[in-house]
Amino acid sequence: MTQKKDISCIIVDDEAIAKEVIAMHLAKIPNIKIVASCNNAMEAFSVLREHEIDLIFLDINMPEISGISFAKSINKEVKIIFTTAYRDFAVEGFELQAVDYLLKPISFDRLLKAVNNYFDIYANPTALEIQNDDVNDFMFVRSDRRMIKIDFESIIYIESYSDYIKIHLANQTIVTRETISAIEAKLPSRKFLRIHRSYIIALKYITSFTNEEIIIHNTALTISRSYKKEVLQILEKF
Repeated sequence: MTQKKDISCIIVDDEAIAKEVIAMHLAKIPNIKIVASCNNAMEAFSVLREHEIDLIFLDINMPEISGISFAKSINKEVKIIFTTAYRDFAVEGFELQAVDYLLKPISFDRLLKAVNNYFDIYANPTALEIQNDDVNDFMFVRSDRRMIKIDFESIIYIESYSDYIKIHLANQTIVTRETISAIEAKLPSRKFLRIHRSYIIALKYITSFTNEEIIIHNTALTISRSYKKEVLQILEKF
């Protein structure tokens, strides 16, 4: 059997609890090696001089040197997953071609999705043998007391109604008792986009968009103010 390559990473955050949560989540994922946990950018610079690091979990809002400034100053071969409590920094994070952008508090499912994004793009896709819907092309949801298989390619958009969601497919709509955030964590991030607290859309089904709404499969969906900057930044790259 081929030996899998460990991914060397560091955690950079001035909040002790935030570092502990990330480290706890990473400890559950095979082939991830935490080289250091740093309180600020200066400590991280020292680690980078002494070790070959593949991936950094980087807080944005830090004293003296911000995560954004730090990311701009390091070797671009070192990949970044930004972590922050503030959604407003998302556009800057994506401009720096970050692997992902995690909002605190960070759940294990969401962090695992970010790590899988890294493996999918920058490492051998077979290197991380871990059961997660993001490495498949489908997911299962419970509806009418049955588990129903849904291919990601068949999803047009997802709509939230409190503790229920509607998954709109070409020929049917599936209703399941689930939160939209839990479903979002199962979706491949390069194919889907959250545009509103109540809507997730499949990028391939977009027919047009404005600053206010997206037309998808003859349905107009509103882009909410809190998601607008991030959404438009991503859409304008296509």
